[in-house]
Amino acid sequence: MKFEKQWNAVKGFFARIGRRNALIALAVVLIAGAVYLNTKLLIDNAGDGYDYKEPSDTATSGKDQNTTDYFATSIVSRERTRDEAMEVLQNIIDDTKSDETTKAQARKDMAVLAVAMENEAKVETLILSKGFEQCVAVISGDKINIIVKSEGLIASDIATINEIVFSQTGIIPANTVIVEKNA
Repeated sequence: MKFEKQWNAVKGFFARIGRRNALIALAVVLIAGAVYLNTKLLIDNAGDGYDYKEPSDTATSGKDQNTTDYFATSIVSRERTRDEAMEVLQNIIDDTKSDETTKAQARKDMAVLAVAMENEAKVETLILSKGFEQCVAVISGDKINIIVKSEGLIASDIATINEIVFSQTGIIPANTVIVEKNA
């Protein structure tokens, strides 16, 4: 009996919002999950010695090239994930079968992503201006992950990064994860 009530509630929910809008909402949730997993993978792999190595004509050491490759790959991955999310949201907005509530939410989600992308760029630029050679910032909601190339972060470095993050995004240090990627 209890299961039947729950099933009827689920069926009623889909009847109210429609299958198409439910699928659109599911797509948005999946995109958010992909952004989260991308961020999580960036953090988990930040200190792993990253083995990818491309042939190079420069005199850069293998370890420096690996670090450079890591940051370049991370930025490309972040941008690809964000571009895919923006494309799905734009498709929702453009779809004539989407209701106005769903379209409004998609517009709001696009605006949030745009602000996050702008803030990531500002944070990265300011951190680089403080003498760090490379940096990747990934904002997810009210949290931010920062990966910097460093051979030993000191307390003043962490304070500087936290100050930049807070001044540019309003994200508090408790919601800021700073990961050091060894050169």
